[in-house]
Amino acid sequence: MTASFETNTPIERRILARSLETLRTHAGMDMVFGGPVQRGSVSMEITDLTGVRTRSAVNLVVRNGEGLGGKALMLGRPVSVADYFTAQGITHVYDHAVRPEAIETLAALPIVVDRSPRILIYLAARTHVRLGDRWFDSFTPFVRRLERDIAVEDEVSRRLSLMRADAEANRAALSRADLHDIVKELTDLAGQIDDEGIRSRIEAVGSRFAPVLSASADMETPVTLRPREIDVLEYVARGMSNRDTADALGLRPETVKSYLKSAMRKLHAGNRVQAILAARERGLIR
Repeated sequence: MTASFETNTPIERRILARSLETLRTHAGMDMVFGGPVQRGSVSMEITDLTGVRTRSAVNLVVRNGEGLGGKALMLGRPVSVADYFTAQGITHVYDHAVRPEAIETLAALPIVVDRSPRILIYLAARTHVRLGDRWFDSFTPFVRRLERDIAVEDEVSRRLSLMRADAEANRAALSRADLHDIVKELTDLAGQIDDEGIRSRIEAVGSRFAPVLSASADMETPVTLRPREIDVLEYVARGMSNRDTADALGLRPETVKSYLKSAMRKLHAGNRVQAILAARERGLIR
């Protein structure tokens, strides 16, 4: 059983949710659960779980220094116990959440970026499992990947914030060349992101910077788009994904992708942001 709660998902939750099953398979454990750490590492909330039998740990808030997870937050490194209920060196304030799951072996793994814990992951077994340095070392590639993913999305968010601030401050002074440079940087960023939601956000910001120009006499040979190609571009320009566009237009996602590729080819665009820019310059979309 996999559970994920709340609809507003920050960076940490998106990354954690897509990693749970991989971690459980690699670890050979019965349960994997965790959640984002509050800035300042004062606490974390368990929001995403897989392999659970009950809801006893759902939305449990774990505070720094309390329980096994709180100890991991305090130390900033992984910790584990082989027999949870007789373990010394940890407080047992969360036993009420652990007991219904019959957990015996428990490990807590903080994901740290720039010396700040961002996610706390628990790996649990309902039997006695010997956990040693080699077992923890086997997680190093997973931990590095999660840390990298968080760092990349942090950088994307930082750049988007700076671009928005610069645009608001200098909107009147931005030249057409400036706008093209911004669109190019956003396009390059979008190409580095696997997460469709983040990629759509970047593309949506890029489409806002695409200048709205009237077709002029020196414009390239006129381009004729089919009505559905224009519809798809209109929705994509609003930052909607292929799936969302398909739902809005009553089409299949594969059909939306086909219309988008056709429009990009006609507009001589290498990606959707460039297609939006070209279509707006020709007055084909708003």
